[in-house]
Amino acid sequence: MSNGNSPEDERPIEDVSEGVSEEARPSIGRALQQARIAAGLTVDDITTATRVRIAIVHAIEADDFTPCGGDVYARGHIRTLAKAVRLDPAELLAQFDAEHGGRPAPTPAAPLFEAERIRPERRGPNWTAAMVAAIVAVIAFVGFTFVKGGDGGGSEASVAEGSQPSAGESASPSAKPKKPTDPKPDPTDSAIAAAPRDKVTVKISATDDPSWISVKDHNGRLLFEGLLKQGDSKTFQDDEKVDLVLGNAGAVQLYVNGKKIDDFEGSVQRLTYTKGDPQAG
Repeated sequence: MSNGNSPEDERPIEDVSEGVSEEARPSIGRALQQARIAAGLTVDDITTATRVRIAIVHAIEADDFTPCGGDVYARGHIRTLAKAVRLDPAELLAQFDAEHGGRPAPTPAAPLFEAERIRPERRGPNWTAAMVAAIVAVIAFVGFTFVKGGDGGGSEASVAEGSQPSAGESASPSAKPKKPTDPKPDPTDSAIAAAPRDKVTVKISATDDPSWISVKDHNGRLLFEGLLKQGDSKTFQDDEKVDLVLGNAGAVQLYVNGKKIDDFEGSVQRLTYTKGDPQAG
């Protein structure tokens, strides 16, 4: 096994057995290894660029997908490595599916994460409902302050910006000023953007594939653990910090305190965020 110092040192050993010829199409691991060497990259280079661990890169190049922790994660690693060496991920994924019984259905968390699991505690408060209530309270307070922040006379122009009366409505002085309409939140991240600044708010959305996630608060209490299905989103909030484990990080979008974190490429990520982020702790 190479130490990753030189791509030339890692050129695959040719099969010298007489009368044995390779198939027209190389295996997935062989194709990835040949493309990496042709690009002049070492295993260390690939690990630095993709965050896929060296041991997993070596295993995949040897067509051993067991360390990936399951077919879902193996597909994510194959996609990541193929992009890094400029191969078409679709062809390799199709070959993988054909050799492993088709595209895998969403599965429970892989054994890779057994060490992260703890015995579930008694269900605590509904943090989602509490967070929504807090957001509504903040929006209501901001709207009330905006309405009351004008002159003593309270001209309609100062409190009804963006909500002007139509031509058919009465403009008489006796008419009551209309309350400003609360802006509709952006469906992606405006809700967490309005969260209090004295808390840390994390939103996770599974966009491309399912992803197993684990979320803990600053006391180490488990807030959520399980498979986040494709198209689903979950939001978490804590007074001090939120600890995350993302099983298939390349398949999720992550927002911290209203700001989007750069996309990850199909690998396991262990992250900590505080009130001062969006930089990872």
